Amino acid sequence: MDITKATLLLNRIATQRRSKVLQTISYYGIFVIEGLVLASLGPTLDNLAQQTSSTTGQVGILFTMRSIGGLLGALIGGQLYDKNPGHPLMLTMLAITIAALFFIPLTPVLWLLCLLMLILGFAQNTLDVGSNTLLAWIHGERVAPYLNGLHFFFGVGALIAPIIVAQALKMTGEIRWAYWILGMAVLLVIAWLKPVPSPIKSALGQDIETKPTNKPLVNLFTLFFFIYVGAEICFGGWIYNYAQSMGLANTTTAAYLTSGFFGAFTLGRLLSIPIAARFKPGRVLSYNLAGSLLSLGIIILGPASSTLLWIGTLGLGLSMASIFPGVYSMAERHIAITGKITGVFFIGGNLGAMSIPWIVGQLLENANPQAMMTFLMGNVAVAAIVFIILNRYLQNMSKQPI
Repeated sequence: MDITKATLLLNRIATQRRSKVLQTISYYGIFVIEGLVLASLGPTLDNLAQQTSSTTGQVGILFTMRSIGGLLGALIGGQLYDKNPGHPLMLTMLAITIAALFFIPLTPVLWLLCLLMLILGFAQNTLDVGSNTLLAWIHGERVAPYLNGLHFFFGVGALIAPIIVAQALKMTGEIRWAYWILGMAVLLVIAWLKPVPSPIKSALGQDIETKPTNKPLVNLFTLFFFIYVGAEICFGGWIYNYAQSMGLANTTTAAYLTSGFFGAFTLGRLLSIPIAARFKPGRVLSYNLAGSLLSLGIIILGPASSTLLWIGTLGLGLSMASIFPGVYSMAERHIAITGKITGVFFIGGNLGAMSIPWIVGQLLENANPQAMMTFLMGNVAVAAIVFIILNRYLQNMSKQPI
């Protein structure tokens, strides 16, 4: 009888481990899809503008609509996963993603394209919330390295997307095949996820140390996320158009430049894992922001040089890679992170992603394209100032380096 019980216990443990592996791979696949979808918009903007008889400035509103949808997904997603089994909800969002990807390259009216982007943003951010939440339920206190891996795979998808777009345009001359190939990739994830059981919400108690949650501190973090996320989304989305407007790249080369940014971004996230284990986040973030300013400065000082554009783009990708997780990690050390406060941070980031790319679209349409880089340089400089204020505020609170 004891042997039978031991055998059953071992089988149960083996089954649980297998489920965890399958679930984790599923969420990594979903984040590859998120990277593919996010990074595909920039290289296809010109085609979408022609498709809808719109100008570059007008079509820039697609960033805003996708971010509004993402904002709704961030606000609603957590509640949906608390009340419903995770995987059926994810499968629904993946199906919505396929439908949006199918119709986007067939839509000739800008307002209808905006609606599709709104829906796509909602589905993608609901998947984002779900992947992070369910991964935490699976791995509990050991989730940190798995979360780093999750966001690394987002970078993998973002790296591949511009290459898919470039090759599709090169072979067919139409963006529809780029979007439809992405839809096929979503189908593969659906096929993998469908038989995998949903994880059960963790019932483990949390011993959360009491930390200050004063409004000035929360507001500073939220302001930083607003500025930084807007700059990151803006550069990744508009660098394709900037390179072409400046006469520094053709369609294919501009797509590869976008891929280079996300490739460096992905590499930076991979390298940040051991770095974060050795150094305090405040110190790492100082170098990140300095590197971002230097990289943008290189691009601005060499507006006619494709070589300097490549150097600055790759440098910016490496420098920006660990800023978001670094700031969030710094916040976690000083604030009792609740769902409400995390929601405030993500609202700030989504508002930045809505507004800043739209402003840059107007600059590209109505001013010299180099105004885009000058604007982003100012953006990152303001982020650095906010970080300095935040750093000193936290040092005064804790009387120790952050």
